[in-house]
Amino acid sequence: MQKIRLEIINPQIQSYAEKYSSPEDDLLKELAAFTKANHPEHNMISGHLQGKLLTMFSCMIQPKRILEIGTLTGYSALCLAKGLTENGKIHTIELRGKDAGIAQNYFNRSELCTKIILHIGDATEIIPKLNDVWDLVFLDADKTGYINYFELVFPQLKKNGFFVADNTLFHGQVLEQSPKGKNAKAIQKFNEYILNRNDVEVVMLSVRDGLTLIQKM
Repeated sequence: MQKIRLEIINPQIQSYAEKYSSPEDDLLKELAAFTKANHPEHNMISGHLQGKLLTMFSCMIQPKRILEIGTLTGYSALCLAKGLTENGKIHTIELRGKDAGIAQNYFNRSELCTKIILHIGDATEIIPKLNDVWDLVFLDADKTGYINYFELVFPQLKKNGFFVADNTLFHGQVLEQSPKGKNAKAIQKFNEYILNRNDVEVVMLSVRDGLTLIQKM
């Protein structure tokens, strides 16, 4: 069977939606441009529209503690940090030192710098050491580890807290009857795993590459 490759969102619709959404601030705009020009996986950043959605979602729930698994160059962390309470903190974890260095540079230039704590290394080793209760978790790391990350974090997610998973449509490859690639297989398995739990409410949004909101009941 031929692999399905879809434009999840029509580019013209994407451009229209961005036009009629509040613009990125100057720091985010600069970060997005830098990442696009210099990072081989620049398509992985949340970008204008999804970033604005993450900001609004964070502002709606006003979290005290956010955990982000997968920092890349820091775009989504900066977006999420905007909704933190006055004394709130976001802990963001990045495996790759080079990406973490870029992110930290932009964090240092943000007025929210004192609220953002960057950790470098393996998230499965770092998370247990944080020993905190999370109001909001954002996952955008290696796709084959999604279920493991969820199970690791879920006990520390507060009741009625939110877990947000990115790339849950994975380029449309999850629409295949039997996804071929390891990442598409892993995302499909994660989607089914979440749907079959009886302790969460879940909604999948067709934003960018798929964004799933999961609330702990």
